[in-house]
Amino acid sequence: MELDFTQPAAQDEGYDPAVARKCFESFGKTENFAELESFFVEDQSSEKMYLLVEGEVSLIRNKKTLDIVKPGEIFGEIAVITQQPRAASAIARKFCQALVLDARQFQQALQATPEFALMLMNIMNNRLRLTIALMKQTASLPSRDDRNELRVFDKKMMEDLVAAFKTRPPQTFPAGRVIMKEGDAGISMYIVIRGRVSVSINSTVVERVGPGGTFGEMALVDHASRSATAAADTECQLLSISRSDFLNLVKTKPGFAISLLKTIADRLRNMTAQKK
Repeated sequence: MELDFTQPAAQDEGYDPAVARKCFESFGKTENFAELESFFVEDQSSEKMYLLVEGEVSLIRNKKTLDIVKPGEIFGEIAVITQQPRAASAIARKFCQALVLDARQFQQALQATPEFALMLMNIMNNRLRLTIALMKQTASLPSRDDRNELRVFDKKMMEDLVAAFKTRPPQTFPAGRVIMKEGDAGISMYIVIRGRVSVSINSTVVERVGPGGTFGEMALVDHASRSATAAADTECQLLSISRSDFLNLVKTKPGFAISLLKTIADRLRNMTAQKK
């Protein structure tokens, strides 16, 4: 089974059409597309995402139809989040009407309705969990023994985050300490303020997280068991972020949600690329 970035978001568990429609109607605009007109083209850059109101849209890659978008479904969101070229083309099968958000409007929608950010995180996390499950079955988890580190937030954002939680300062973990275990229940994510953390699945290190990086985000949206183990490579300072913390941060710090969504999308893209 191949996981890609062409499947409409509405086909994923956790999609709430009412939340999506509210965001698109509040900040986007309506556009009409004639039969066989392109919404976007494979490998080209674009900063628009769509919610289909009327009609049907074919998602095509390498001249092969991968999926059909139906009314009420979102498509094109991953390229907006990652700012990378389109993974497929989107072509109107007949007359279509869609609500459209550009990158700036998308950020406004996240601020006004932070649940929209959680919904998108949930969609990507579901795909990531499935990818990990398939990789476990085939023993194809990508090993990361190098010293490359994942970074999400820059120094200024990290300082702002620490300041926002001055009554709850970062926790210190000694080198070698296990921070979370695969299979355990989780309710918070972590931001690395100082030090380095290794994230492993089935004892295989799949990611190294340094200052400005995050791990454990899946717990914010589904409270499901941890999909990975995280341990301190060096003495670390970690800032814990709960679901309510996340919702407040999305409202007050627009770049926070965009950076986090991009990281999850990149993580999924990298995992999927390893699987192909």
